[in-house]
Amino acid sequence: MKRFLLCLLAASTLLSAKDSETARRLQESAAVFEEVMAAPDKGIPQDLLEKAHCVVIVPGLKTAAFVFGGKYGKGFLLCRKRSGAGWSAPAAVRIEGGSVGFQIGGSETDLIMLVMSERGASKLLSSKFTLGAEGSVAAGPVGRTATAQTDAQMKADILSWSRSQGLFAGLALEGATLRQDLDDNKTMYGKKLENRQIVNSRIRPPEAAAKLVALLNKHSMREQARGPTPSKR
Repeated sequence: MKRFLLCLLAASTLLSAKDSETARRLQESAAVFEEVMAAPDKGIPQDLLEKAHCVVIVPGLKTAAFVFGGKYGKGFLLCRKRSGAGWSAPAAVRIEGGSVGFQIGGSETDLIMLVMSERGASKLLSSKFTLGAEGSVAAGPVGRTATAQTDAQMKADILSWSRSQGLFAGLALEGATLRQDLDDNKTMYGKKLENRQIVNSRIRPPEAAAKLVALLNKHSMREQARGPTPSKR
């Protein structure tokens, strides 16, 4: 009986730690997005945010992991609600692989991706998605407007950016694999939901995701969701 209680306590402690880790990562994702958008004339173009179907945020990637491959990043995916107004609850993702020698400078790097097409969103919501192989990926332009977009950027399914040591820039991220993280989804929602189930439903976001969802709604509200512009008299 004593051994059973000890095992139960250990399992409870492990679940609590995992829940705390996931909550921390959600809060870090919100902080990354807030800081990027607060930088004057250095953030993600507003018109691209308004057109995006989904967004992926992966905070705190480790440089060494990019060099040697393997599992090297965890974050979250959110997509537009079917109504077009507001964002879904977050679904957990992890990034793996990448070619040898692929590096981003600095000890830690934050990654943000915008999914700009329905095709890209559909691929991203599969259980496994290889960046560049199953959907075109381009380095995103930096600034409050997207007037400097190249032809490749305008046609890309996904645009990506990195932030390292205070420097925010477009990132040509290809070859890495993005997978849904069912274990982290279970931590957030109590069961191993598929990412497609989460973003296509009205499931309530966990409390730790409230700030992230609010920031996305604030910075990327589409024109039709804002309502008609009041007429001037």
